[in-house]
Amino acid sequence: MPVKGGMPTQFRPNDMITDPAFYAVALPAVILYGLSKGGFSGVGLLAVPLMALVMSPVQAAAILLPVLLVQDAVTIYSFRRDWDGRTLAMMLPGAAVGILLGAATAAYVSSDAIRLAVGVLAIAFCLNAWFGPDLGRTSPQPHAPPAAFGLATIAGYTSFVIHAGGPPYNAYTLPRLPDRTAFVGTSAVFFGAANVLKLPLYTALGQVTAANLALSAVLIPAAVLGNLAGIWLVRRMPRDHFFKVIYALTFAIGVKLVIDAVW
Repeated sequence: MPVKGGMPTQFRPNDMITDPAFYAVALPAVILYGLSKGGFSGVGLLAVPLMALVMSPVQAAAILLPVLLVQDAVTIYSFRRDWDGRTLAMMLPGAAVGILLGAATAAYVSSDAIRLAVGVLAIAFCLNAWFGPDLGRTSPQPHAPPAAFGLATIAGYTSFVIHAGGPPYNAYTLPRLPDRTAFVGTSAVFFGAANVLKLPLYTALGQVTAANLALSAVLIPAAVLGNLAGIWLVRRMPRDHFFKVIYALTFAIGVKLVIDAVW
């Protein structure tokens, strides 16, 4: 693993494709993303930091984005009858605005400040769900277009800048999509559309190259296997257990983001 001053540096792509250190972190990373895309929203947040052990986070994100697009396609096909059109109609415009804002301002904002804000949002959302006034609610909350647009804008922005769009997205959809397959299907379409929009913007910023695309292709088989494993688990896990896991993952991600921002 190339190291300079004790910190990982970028591999040359021709070296990376045969280096065991690359596969030691990249294969677990894409499997984690596969589980996330398969329905266990959030565990994929660990993928970029894991790959950043042996390369720059920018290069890691560039390699992962095409892999995510394939995983999005697999999940969308698997849940093609289970997405909620009303939720998407209210949230996708906000996501587009957030992504474009992210592309325009990514070079000028503090990633740690964004991590802290998203982490606090995720923690507060979960604490409110567990201990707040809606504790014990069994019916889904009604839609709120301003909240949908606002949280989707945050999700799009944070997805572009720090690859952490899940917490703000979950904050809107978890109380409103009580069916687990509808939640997973809607999530797949939302983040699939977001990733399609991100691809030309990443390319314009010089983050997508032919060499990195070749590395992405090497990882796709493992990524799809992780994706299928997540889908298999979601379809067999009892509804109540599934949502308990998603809330716990959202809380854990919030804690991790706060820790990353502070330390």
